Amino acid sequence: MEDDGSLLIGMDTKPGNSYGSVTTNAPAQPLDRNVFSDGSTRIDFVLVWEEPRSSQKEGAGVNPAHQRWRDEFLSRLSRSGLLQEQKKVSHAKKNICFVLLSAPWNVLCYYAEDISLRVPLQVVNSPNITGSEQLLLKLSLPNPMAQDVPNPPVCYYTCQFRNNKLERFLGSNDKETFFKTTQRHQVLYEILARTPYGSAKRGQVGIDRMLNEQVFTAAYPLHEGDYMQPTPTVSPQSLSTRQILHTYWAKWSCWKSYQPLDHIREYFGEKIALYFAWLGFYTAWLLPASLIGTVIFLNGLWLMATDVPVKEVCDTRNNFLMCPACNICTYWNYSSICVTYKLGILFDNGGTVFFSVFMSLWAVTFLEYWKRTCSTLSHRWNCSDFEEIEERPRPEFTAMAPMTMRNPVTGAEEPYFPENKRFKRILSGCIVIIVLIFLVLMCLIAIILYRTIVSILIQKSNLGFISSSAKRIASITGSVLNLLVILILSRLYTTLAQILTRWEMHRTQNKYEDMFILKVFVFQFVNFYSSPIYIAFFKGRFVGFPGHYNTLFGIRNEDCGAGGCLIELAQELLVIMVGKQLINNIQEFLVPKFKSWMQKRKMNPQQQKEKNKEEGKDEGQKKEDLSPWEADYQLLMCEGLLSEYLEMVIQFGFITIFVAACPLAPLFSLINNWVEIRLDAQKFVTEYRRPVVERAQDIGIWLLILQFITQVAVLINAFLIAFTSSFLPRLYYRYTRDSTLKGYINFTLATSPQNFTHHDENTPCRYVGFRDDNGDYIQEYYHLLAIRLCFVIIFEHVVFLVGRLIDMMVPDIPEEVELRIKREHYMAKAALAENRSMGKNLIPEQDDQTTSLRRRAAEPSKQSKFPPPVLNRIPKGN
Repeated sequence: MEDDGSLLIGMDTKPGNSYGSVTTNAPAQPLDRNVFSDGSTRIDFVLVWEEPRSSQKEGAGVNPAHQRWRDEFLSRLSRSGLLQEQKKVSHAKKNICFVLLSAPWNVLCYYAEDISLRVPLQVVNSPNITGSEQLLLKLSLPNPMAQDVPNPPVCYYTCQFRNNKLERFLGSNDKETFFKTTQRHQVLYEILARTPYGSAKRGQVGIDRMLNEQVFTAAYPLHEGDYMQPTPTVSPQSLSTRQILHTYWAKWSCWKSYQPLDHIREYFGEKIALYFAWLGFYTAWLLPASLIGTVIFLNGLWLMATDVPVKEVCDTRNNFLMCPACNICTYWNYSSICVTYKLGILFDNGGTVFFSVFMSLWAVTFLEYWKRTCSTLSHRWNCSDFEEIEERPRPEFTAMAPMTMRNPVTGAEEPYFPENKRFKRILSGCIVIIVLIFLVLMCLIAIILYRTIVSILIQKSNLGFISSSAKRIASITGSVLNLLVILILSRLYTTLAQILTRWEMHRTQNKYEDMFILKVFVFQFVNFYSSPIYIAFFKGRFVGFPGHYNTLFGIRNEDCGAGGCLIELAQELLVIMVGKQLINNIQEFLVPKFKSWMQKRKMNPQQQKEKNKEEGKDEGQKKEDLSPWEADYQLLMCEGLLSEYLEMVIQFGFITIFVAACPLAPLFSLINNWVEIRLDAQKFVTEYRRPVVERAQDIGIWLLILQFITQVAVLINAFLIAFTSSFLPRLYYRYTRDSTLKGYINFTLATSPQNFTHHDENTPCRYVGFRDDNGDYIQEYYHLLAIRLCFVIIFEHVVFLVGRLIDMMVPDIPEEVELRIKREHYMAKAALAENRSMGKNLIPEQDDQTTSLRRRAAEPSKQSKFPPPVLNRIPKGN
């Protein structure tokens, strides 16, 4: 068949307007240093290894197996068509060897078709306008968050690359810029990940395995120059994409501005851009939640001064003698907890019920509108059907799968791993997860015993104020200890989950990541939330009553503090959530800088520093002396997005699942996220090596996890308000006894049995509970139990119903995006059509693509220009 050489549309393919450029007619960029010694061959990837430097013998101290594997690997890369150039940098104790790799045009075209890269058909004029921008435009208000970011990337209608249709794609006559830099990185990584260096049966395949074996110490694409603006200052349009990201995104002064998402996607790829898009969207939605939560908190401050039960507690004056809180404790007066009771009212009031409903509906609405935003971005970035059609097997899976099978969708022969074997491996991994979850629960029991024992020891110390605050001290130190245990177990389990997921042999990268994320989340859910759930629903429920206290391992069961369990839950949340955020932010700020300093110290030993000092070179001149591959080697390896997503998802759980206990949680999260965006931006732009671009359609399994958390949050908030908060007992007393709540404190206190003795004293005392003098539950207890169960059912049904209505009313994909998707599919079909005339006739010019209504032109004559078709009837048989 003759190749179809017709153009799809009239297009200008001059180098200045090429697809690979960030903008059309962009100003001249600084001299590109990411080239071979010939000054023209582009460097697409860099491999690095280190060798000890020995004056005795060349190659001494080098692992022979590693040397053999490297030689075989580089030889296979040459046979696959890659160009190579080796550089060696000598230091006092070691040599650092760099292999610069470049893919020629024929290799790029072959693998671009193989991995289904998308290339442009036509420019699309679709400005990226956020919801807040649209709202401010409608209200004719200035937008303080807008900023004029130079060189906005151009959007295109695209389709999968086909080598035999090359001339139909925009900019195809310029081989240097037709494939974007990030696409060249994708091609190189695909080759590196597939190439074996030893026995494929033993899994000796791919660059990732070689990095794990320390055969190579690093493998990375190069950054596009320095991130700092050049001196003297140039126009913003002359800045590189990395410099634009540093100036208009990573600086702290950009905290109130929109993120340049198109630039992020252009430089780092869709996966990282979608993370920052989600993080910015989530942070923006935290603003109304923070405002409502702050109002609820201020309402709690007002209740501290006006609440009738608070006044009763603080004015009891020895009227309520309370039973001892432990076996070695003494009787105490209820008025002594005045301050603690007031703090309890701060978090335990009627406003928290409203806030719980609000946050449940907020979470549902947030996720629905995120789906709309995500669908808009994924289409804008040409990955709306990536997972269903384009995603291919992982390179590691391709190399290690024991057999092949025909793909029912594409018809291509693909590697295959038997499902029954994978199921057995997944089952084994689940058993390991269950064992580790039991380990978390054992740690929780140990912390419970710690709090009880420490409280008893402090009580025995007789140190005045410290003894009187024994329970509070034990509770706070227990929360801090719990945080440390959580962080340690998190690190251990993440490493184990990675090993298990790799062993399970999942076909695609998204499936691999989803299973890895699911394992980590299940464990982290139990790890982070087990202690708050224990305090909210189990602590103080199995204490017993005076004379009949229940014990665990011979120690009396833990009871809630004087202010109730809700204030302890708020304290636990603040310690875990805020403490974790502070530790993470300090780590993200200091640890990368320390690691980067150590890496530069290794690369620039003392002798080199002294040499530079003698020559009078400053820091800027030393940077200029370094080659781009050396400069990037001094940076840190990008660790991926797992920890970033996990931190935010755990935070999302805290502000939705336990929001009834801490209305200020959204405010703390908002402040943290403002800091988090800038820290993450600085890491990716200035401190990390450039990661290989990964395509993604959405945020993956994280969306399902967020939906799961939203459903769980409704149930837990319902039970929290019903069984832990004092809202329903107060409401019951208000409608059955006294609407002003006078006498409420006496209503909630029971009297000890007559036979109760403590240290040979038979003194009647009070304790919190709905029991009679014999310790049996009274009628009010069962009334309240029925009310609580009814409240749970009504609460969750109402919230789920309203949430479902919101889900139905807000479509996941906006109507205009659906129209664009259909048009792009139509254009792609025309572009890849074999019929020469089809490419000319099916696609109108860009100027004709208007959706405005037009009146149909009047017919020049009633007589048709063409004769009517002749209908041939089939004659009837005789």
